[in-house]
Parts: sequence; structure tokens; C-alpha cells
Amino acid sequence: MLRSKGFHVNPFLMKADKNNMNTKVSSHRPRKHHFRKFIERVKTLRGDPQYVAMGMALGVFVSVTPTIPFHTIIAIALAFVLRGSKPAAAVGVWFSNPITIPVFYIASYKTGMFMLGKSIPRDINYESIRELMTLGLDVTVATIAGGAILGIVPGIAAYFITRKIFTKIRSRKKHEISQNTPCGS
Repeated sequence: MLRSKGFHVNPFLMKADKNNMNTKVSSHRPRKHHFRKFIERVKTLRGDPQYVAMGMALGVFVSVTPTIPFHTIIAIALAFVLRGSKPAAAVGVWFSNPITIPVFYIASYKTGMFMLGKSIPRDINYESIRELMTLGLDVTVATIAGGAILGIVPGIAAYFITRKIFTKIRSRKKHEISQNTPCGS
């Protein structure tokens, strides 16, 4: 790896430009490589499938709530209290991302307002979270309550999907170990 202006540059992905000898870095391959590396690291989470699934479910649940600067802290605290995998909880909060956050916040707000029996003002522009939060404590409470309700279904789904995946991973590992262990003396 080369280090240039604060960025790591992989010399195998560099292409020389003959005209000005600047280097160009291919951006497609590193993303794909990082994604594969991420998946491999997730597969190595320790614990039985229920333990990992509980942590993942808690992380996904928290990711839907409007607690963005505290997602990881809340998910890990819940995993500690409810005896789930703390690393899996930290990974689960990544369900929330720059594309889904506005959708989660607006849906949380509308769900919370409906649950609390309050009307949604028609003249509000819902283009940013900041605009929603300037409405005060009622909006904050409604958004948190709505996010908690909306987080239940993805959290439950994450639990069952993760448990199934990790059960399969663990059984494959057991099978591979039993195949590689010599029988007899």
C-alpha cells in the first residue's frame, strides 16, 4: 500500500496516464473487495446462532429509530442487557444508511403522530430531518415512538434470517471439521 495525501492507494489498481503521468485508481474493484471482506468478517462472528441473531436483530431494530448519533451505543447496551452478540449489534445498525435514514425518520414521525393521535401539519416540508426536529418535543417523542414501532418487524426478520444463515454456516464448519478429522487410530 502506498500512502498519498491521507489516502491508501493500492499499487495493483493504479493505471498510469501516458499524457501527464498522473495515476488513476480504479474505484469499482476496491468496493467489491471491501464488501467481500466485510461479509467474511461477519461470518466469523463468534457465538451460537441464537446469540449472533439476537445481536443482529437488536442492531437492526435500533437502526430504524431516530437516534442516529447513538445507534451503536444503544444497540450494544441492549445486546448487553438482552444477552445478544455485541459485535453483531454494532453490525446491525448499518442497516441504517444515508439512503434509508430520511425514509426511516419520516415514516417514524408519521407513525408516531398517528399512534399518539395527533394530526400531521400539512404545511411542513419533509425534505430534511432538521425541519422535522424544529417542531419541538411532540415531534421528537412521536418520531422515537414511531421508530420503535417500525423497528420491530425488521428486527424480527433480521433475527430469523441471521439465525438461519449462522446455523447453516456453523453446520458447514462442523461438517468440514468432521470430514477432515481422521477416523480410527
